[in-house]
Amino acid sequence: MNPLSTSAPPAPPAPPSRFDRLDALRAVAILWMAAFHFCFDLNYYHFIRQSFTTDPFWLVQRTCIVTLFLFCAGFGQAVAWEQGQRWPRFWRRWAQVAGCALLVSAGSYLMFPRSFIYFGVLHGIALMLIVTRVTANAGRWLWPMGAIAIALPRLVQLPFFDTRLTNWVGLITHKPVTEDYVPVLPWIGVMWWGLAAGQWVLANRREWVTGALPKGLHPFAVLGRWSLSFYMVHQPVLIGLLLLATTLRR
Repeated sequence: MNPLSTSAPPAPPAPPSRFDRLDALRAVAILWMAAFHFCFDLNYYHFIRQSFTTDPFWLVQRTCIVTLFLFCAGFGQAVAWEQGQRWPRFWRRWAQVAGCALLVSAGSYLMFPRSFIYFGVLHGIALMLIVTRVTANAGRWLWPMGAIAIALPRLVQLPFFDTRLTNWVGLITHKPVTEDYVPVLPWIGVMWWGLAAGQWVLANRREWVTGALPKGLHPFAVLGRWSLSFYMVHQPVLIGLLLLATTLRR
């Protein structure tokens, strides 16, 4: 640089823009998940009696929650791809997700040693983030890829994939004993569809995500930006409150 130059230094690059509508949708998913977990905790501590493993009311809700959560994650990858997110930034965010997944495994082992979470939603997202990142340039092929991924576990089930070392793939003959299970198949299909939908919306209907939110919904957008932090703290808080309630009612 010329020390005598009077020209101003180049401005730093602008931070990536946020899409409030996408953040708000992510908040809907995380709040729905928190409500589901609260009901699960109420059942675990015998405040209510429900069957979360057989009742379609709860099974369908869980599927819808995970679907919305992963669709938003895929859409978010479309945003990151369009904004030119570089690998170092990607790996920093990935490390946060993977680290939280390990904490979930450790915490669930303390509560459920026989059915602890070893490949739940965060574990699945951590792996599927890498897959969606390296396939983000597949374009329209993402749609049939997603359809195949969703259909494959219904068409192929092999005993080889029933062990704890292999059931993360998803081609199982029976569900493993674990409190949360989000295998790559079929769920990568949902993330691929979220990625494909995000790329299409950003290219053709950008106003769907860039439009302003009503003022009353701004807290949802803020929560959506901190969804991982909320996810990590909501269960300890809920369990703590229920333990207190259990103690007080004795």
